[in-house]
Amino acid sequence: MRYANTHKDETRKKLLASSRAIAKKGGFNSTGVDALMSSIGLTGGAFYSHFPSKQALFEALIEEEMQNSSDMLAGGEDSPDNHVAKCLRDYLSTFHAMHPEVGCVLPTLGAEIARAGPEVRATVERALKHTQKSWSARVGDPDAAWALIAQCVGALVLARAVESDKTRKEILASSRRFLDNAQMKDLNKKA
Repeated sequence: MRYANTHKDETRKKLLASSRAIAKKGGFNSTGVDALMSSIGLTGGAFYSHFPSKQALFEALIEEEMQNSSDMLAGGEDSPDNHVAKCLRDYLSTFHAMHPEVGCVLPTLGAEIARAGPEVRATVERALKHTQKSWSARVGDPDAAWALIAQCVGALVLARAVESDKTRKEILASSRRFLDNAQMKDLNKKA
């Protein structure tokens, strides 16, 4: 049977989409090529016609995921006041904490990214700098922008690390309140 000309590209896209969800849920390094390929209905042997190595898949996955994560953290072009509150509410939500497969890659694969090669870390750095620049424009302070990003990612890591839903919600709610209060103090200083 002959495949359509677009089959290889479509399969690659499916593999990336499936790998993102699997990796963010269970870790990239702990998931084998066979499991990644079987998730899209193919055998492990077919993997190498799409990527030269598992590391190459990780690099492609991180590049796409950092764009998604940057969009999630930096958000759209809403008004600054609306934007900050909405971003914090969405990012520091129970849904986001409970569904790592559809959320930000940093809390789920941050440790694997830190152990990755310079290409992966450079990709992450570029995306983080974009996010920081976007937040800095909204909050008016480059240091506060870095702190806000770190608080959001760290709060999500902690929220995912605890067993009880009550503690998870406390972590997320107190982080939102803390960041809301910090932002209001900054706005009052500028006034």
